Amino acid sequence: MTSRLSAKSEEKTERVLKPSKATRVSIVWRKLKKSKLAVAGFGIVLLVSVVALLAPVIAPYDLEWRGYKIRPPSMEHWLGTDDMGRDMFSLVIYGARISLYVGLGAVLIEVLVGLGIGMIAGYFGGKIDEILMRITDVVLTLPILMLLILAVSMFEVRSIHIIVMVMGLLGWPFMARVVRSEFLSLRESTFVEAAISMGATSWRIIVRHILPNILSTIIVLATMDIAWYILYEATLTFLGFGDPFSPSWGVLSKTGYLFLPSAWWMVTFPGLAIFFTSLGFNLFGDGLRDALDVTERWR
Repeated sequence: MTSRLSAKSEEKTERVLKPSKATRVSIVWRKLKKSKLAVAGFGIVLLVSVVALLAPVIAPYDLEWRGYKIRPPSMEHWLGTDDMGRDMFSLVIYGARISLYVGLGAVLIEVLVGLGIGMIAGYFGGKIDEILMRITDVVLTLPILMLLILAVSMFEVRSIHIIVMVMGLLGWPFMARVVRSEFLSLRESTFVEAAISMGATSWRIIVRHILPNILSTIIVLATMDIAWYILYEATLTFLGFGDPFSPSWGVLSKTGYLFLPSAWWMVTFPGLAIFFTSLGFNLFGDGLRDALDVTERWR
């Protein structure tokens, strides 16, 4: 009975002290709007997301359409056609879906693995922390691109789903390090000690008290990592380790590079799409870091 009353009083205190979600979002948005670069980054991210979502509606041709091969940009084909006669504008639009899937999918796996490992190591400490952090240090010392090439080359079929899974499973160490450092600093806080004195379980302390206080850091780090995963996929594809059957921007750039002397548009426009999308996520991530008041202790 006493534990129930303490839990209820704890929840009431939290509701009084913490602003509503709508209020927090409006505050973050006001801070975000002060930075022109952050707004530009948000605009790029929003544009790419809308294009990816509405690709079948926006694209003038589908992926099965074939026309004249290697035609330069014109009124009929704004970005020209490729070596198979496909419309480059439509390919770049559909490629946004693949690239966003790569970035978001890999980041989701990274967050799930890195958050779990960092949370356990940072909160419980001891031998568990020592073992997990030694494993993390070993993975961090290895070159990520070489690891990706080695891991992807082990599969006979290199599908985009395998690439996403491999990138996410190899990209967790830095996230784990950041989460662990946040947990180490917050587990000694007064509000955590108060929750322990009221009989709160470890799971409740982690989920209700510590985790909400580090969500800002996780969101900022994940937003910036999306850009890196898009670049990693393009690099893997360019080196011959990607999925040749997916219309990703990396595949389009690799194919266009082979025809660079005679068809500059085939590599230019997918390359620009990769550049601006990565730039958008980085600018948006920087703006979020300032708006959410996230310090760079992990840099």
